[in-house]
Amino acid sequence: MPDKFDLLGVNISDIDRKKALAIVGAHCETGNGGYICFCNVHTAVMARCDLEYRCVLNQAFLCAPDGKPVYWVGRLKGHSAIQQVAGPDFFEDCFSASEELGLKHYLYGGHPDVLKNLVRMLELRYPKATIVGWESPPFRPLTADEEQEMHERIQQKKPNLIWVGLGAPKQELWMSRHAENLQPAVLLGVGAAFDFHAGAISRAPKWMRYIGLEWFHRLMQEPQRLLRRYVVTNALFLWYLFIDFIGQRKN
Repeated sequence: MPDKFDLLGVNISDIDRKKALAIVGAHCETGNGGYICFCNVHTAVMARCDLEYRCVLNQAFLCAPDGKPVYWVGRLKGHSAIQQVAGPDFFEDCFSASEELGLKHYLYGGHPDVLKNLVRMLELRYPKATIVGWESPPFRPLTADEEQEMHERIQQKKPNLIWVGLGAPKQELWMSRHAENLQPAVLLGVGAAFDFHAGAISRAPKWMRYIGLEWFHRLMQEPQRLLRRYVVTNALFLWYLFIDFIGQRKN
């Protein structure tokens, strides 16, 4: 397993996309299950403020540097080989390597129409990939009986990877709750990747992603929903980094 570094109390994996793919392939072979989180500024700040959520992220066998600022912090802490491993990009990596690694996929989350478009797109783009099932759960919490039926439904399909698109923090909490019951599958919480790849939301151009402005592109698309989140979260992220830096200097 790769080294990790601390970011606001979250243990971020020192990985690149190639290494992450190799780890996932090896983990599927062991049949140990577990889950992978993709950490960005928003989830790091939530974890700093919420001990339960922080524990959930730190129990993942990989916590990938999803956001560009997370990658930058890793570089500043001396992890020269680290690479940004964004959920939507890693989603593509795994589907591209499906035949080579023998991966079977299950999709969980998203609006029903988005999910249908996503499956259609994946079947066209990755004809050799095997999608064994997909479902869009209700927005309300499932009953105990519904959870059991969901476990049985997914287990019958025997996926290697279960892609969870419920948004943070819901998807990470969901994976932590259900990972053991869904073994040997590996669960991956990829947030807006379903919307991006289904064409429901446009993703930022590569140059904006490269300089860390993907959040700004998202904000321009959904200003009413995201304005407060990004303004507050980005400010808190910088503040917490400063506090941690001062604390380390004193020690």
